[in-house]
Amino acid sequence: MNRITTVLFDFDGVVADTEPLYDRFWDNMAKDYHIDIPHFSAIIKGTTLPSIFATYFNDYSPAELQQIAAAITEYESRMSFPEVPGAIHFLHRLKEEGYKVGLVTSSSTEKMKIALKKMGLEDVFDALVTADRISRGKPDPMCYLLAAEELGVQPSACIVFEDSFSGIQSGCQAGMRVIGVATTHPAEKIRAAVYAVISDFRDESRILDYFKL
Repeated sequence: MNRITTVLFDFDGVVADTEPLYDRFWDNMAKDYHIDIPHFSAIIKGTTLPSIFATYFNDYSPAELQQIAAAITEYESRMSFPEVPGAIHFLHRLKEEGYKVGLVTSSSTEKMKIALKKMGLEDVFDALVTADRISRGKPDPMCYLLAAEELGVQPSACIVFEDSFSGIQSGCQAGMRVIGVATTHPAEKIRAAVYAVISDFRDESRILDYFKL
């Protein structure tokens, strides 16, 4: 494997601890729109809105889908974006040490503009791949491969931080080293699928050791 030069982050559940907020939103949507699937919010984690619509809301009219899209846009506009502990400091340290840093998210560009501004991270990422820029969402590797291409690196030179099963699969299929962040799922649930598991970013020295092994 090449030397790690590039670090790619998912956003929700990795940089920002927003998954509990989305759980409430999507569980309410499932109830309101009669989506009778247990643990619905957990099943859709890491997937794009078009994919959610196509898979679970395909019986609803375009007008109804627009209502849901408008609801989530309004919800995100007033959300708080608390950081996963240590994430912001770790991002700045990576930049100081010369790593290329990218953000690869299933969220929209509009949401990310709001979120990154609120978190003071507008100028941190060297590449930003959002749902608007891809035709195949996670678990397809398209998003991570696009980030590597834009940053001018081979996939094997990238390390990925992901929390969802679909995101982990996406990074692995892209040929990248994936570190699981145990915010959305317990460590024991994701450990077999990733190179290593962390609970947050506070133990920077231990995390950076995973770049070298």
